[in-house]
Formats: sequence, structure tokens, C-alpha cells
Amino acid sequence: MIEFHLDAKTGVSPYLQLVRQVRHALRLGLLDEGDQLPTVKEVVAQLAINPNTVLKAYRELEHEGLITARPGVGTFVTATLTGASLAAHGPLRLELQRWLAKARRAGLDEESIEALFMTTFRTTAQEDIA
Repeated sequence: MIEFHLDAKTGVSPYLQLVRQVRHALRLGLLDEGDQLPTVKEVVAQLAINPNTVLKAYRELEHEGLITARPGVGTFVTATLTGASLAAHGPLRLELQRWLAKARRAGLDEESIEALFMTTFRTTAQEDIA
């Protein structure tokens, strides 16, 4: 079962953070069809957030066809986002872990690493579009 977390420093709304975490888990194969998501009550207790925030996230995921709520039973995954690329994750993750270790040895802190990665990611994505 997925365990949610929130990061107030991101500037991303809590409901969207929950949606993204579910999508990421679906892409990485951490959640499969039939898996149950935590109940709204469990998420509220864990994160100390408004139940409407969790409901909004779950409604958006349901609207996308990724989950379905079964009254009295729970909320379940109905589709995944994994593709043929899932096999490539292992080697890419290992390479990324090596890169992260190099960045830390170079003296970069977590925020600097994230900034460097995101800037490079966005620049590369824009170059691919052009």
C-alpha cells in the first residue's frame, strides 16, 4: 500500500501532491490493478489534512480512470501507467544513483541537486520540442 507524504516547500497543492504520488507509483509499478489505496480517514490521520483534500485527489484519479471507489469497501487501482519501459527502470535507476552520489561528493545539497536536475530536464524537454 502506498504511503503518502506532503512537502510544504514545493508550492504544489496537497491534493495535487497526492495525485502525483499515485501516478508515480502507477508508472513505476509500485501499485498494480486491484491494489487498495489508503482510506480517506487513514490519509487524514497520517498527514493531518482536510478530508476534502484527499477526496478531491481521489476524485481526480477516478475521473482519469485510474482508481475506483467501492462504497463500504475501499478505493482500488483500476489501471496502471507502466509500459514496456518498465524494464529499463532498473539500469536507469542505478545510473541515476551513481549520478546523485557524484553530485553529493561535489558538495551539492539536496535543493541544489533538485534544481540542477529540474533545470536540465526542462531544458532538454524544450530542446526536444524545438
